[in-house]
Amino acid sequence: MEAKLSPRVGIVILAGVSTLFAANHLCARIALDHGASVATAVSTRAASTALVLFAMMRLQAIPIALPRGLRGKGLAAGMLIAAQSYCIYSAVALIPPALALLVFQTSPMLYLLLSWALGKELPRAAALPPMLLALAGLILALGLRSDQLATRWSEIGAGVTWALASSACMTMVYYLNAHALTAVDGRLRTFVMTTVTAAMVLGGGAAAQRLALPATAAGWAGLVLLTVFYCVAIIALFVVLPKVPAASTAALNFEPIALLGLSWVFLDQTVTPLQVLGAVVTVSAIAWLGFARR
Repeated sequence: MEAKLSPRVGIVILAGVSTLFAANHLCARIALDHGASVATAVSTRAASTALVLFAMMRLQAIPIALPRGLRGKGLAAGMLIAAQSYCIYSAVALIPPALALLVFQTSPMLYLLLSWALGKELPRAAALPPMLLALAGLILALGLRSDQLATRWSEIGAGVTWALASSACMTMVYYLNAHALTAVDGRLRTFVMTTVTAAMVLGGGAAAQRLALPATAAGWAGLVLLTVFYCVAIIALFVVLPKVPAASTAALNFEPIALLGLSWVFLDQTVTPLQVLGAVVTVSAIAWLGFARR
């Protein structure tokens, strides 16, 4: 059995991993703002991640083949990840990336509701307070006020809708992973899903003539760095996650907060103190929900 890291060390490391994931979304926004299309960004990240995972599994002598009976479910998960990736990058292109990511954070709540509806888990009253608190925080973070709701929605509605669609797709991926693909090594699952994503988005983007490359050096830097940050974060996650206590995994919820800071520094995107409070409340409530389910 692998030696566990201390909870404090685990939290620091996973917060760093979350920051790398956040940097991926920041760089995606830069690439998209400088001419790259969503299809280009998604297919580049997915193809690169698949290649890195392929090399990792070869070095670790992990069989690169899904059992025959799980191939259909693996394909379905890959198709869902393709849709999820396209939706979240579409959201990032339209609204501040941190807000898109906060909306995406509703996926654990949607997964729990889906599990209740399908009888996979028994409804528990203890899960309701954190879910309600997360929604209240999200409303604050998005700046949704009853007296200006129509105006604010006209500004962010399209981006929020894309982010909600991404959350819904990820909810179904969680369900497949938990109830159909749980016996498959996490590296192999991710490899299959990213390979399918790369093939689908690259093929679909080419057919629809939506594969636009960046038009500036800044855009190319964003495209390269979004891939680097994501690949490093994925590798770090597979290496570190088995070594940290379960309580430390709450640090993975730090990603939206990290993205708020990165967007302020590099994109000059500012938010009000009330929105920052809403973001912190949402992230804290999602972490609370995770503990309430254990």
